[in-house]
Amino acid sequence: MRSQPFTDGLLLTTAAAACALVLAGCGPAQPQTQETPTTSAGPTPSNSPTATPTTPPAPSPDPAPERCTSDSLTASTDATGGGAAGSVYMTLMLTNKGTEPCMLMGYPGVSLTATADGEPIGAPAVRDESKPPVELLLAPGEAGGAVLRYVQAGNYPDCTMADAAGYRIYPPEDFGSVFIPQPTTACSNAEIQLLTIGSFQPVG
Repeated sequence: MRSQPFTDGLLLTTAAAACALVLAGCGPAQPQTQETPTTSAGPTPSNSPTATPTTPPAPSPDPAPERCTSDSLTASTDATGGGAAGSVYMTLMLTNKGTEPCMLMGYPGVSLTATADGEPIGAPAVRDESKPPVELLLAPGEAGGAVLRYVQAGNYPDCTMADAAGYRIYPPEDFGSVFIPQPTTACSNAEIQLLTIGSFQPVG
């Protein structure tokens, strides 16, 4: 009869141990830490765009030559054109006296004056448009010529005659003037037209 308690106690002990094992196995699972392997990467490639060769700018065109003005011109006349029916034909020449080329184009203004710096006498020259203007690039020392016609004042009975010292010449598009000393007779009547001028053309 004494062996029964021992057997019962052994069974209880074994059962308790088994339960403990079961409880240990049934406990919450421990989270497992998983390390991500580090991948060794090479150098990061550059994303910079490939340098584009710089194209040098095109050379600027040469600036247009300056217009010929009274400051850069000398004036003279060539009367070899002769005359007809009381008129005298001359070539009015403007010569580039500067050191740089200049552009001459159009019709000059022409008047007879009592003195080199005096007021005009009578009417200024009217334009003869039989030849259209052309561009003349005058190098230093070169000239452009325009036909200047002077009608004798004595051809007009109503002319109020006045002595003129010469011609005042205004280059095209210029308020300045140059003077050609050439004494002649003018008409102070503004309605009488003694002078006619053409456009500048090449000389020679």
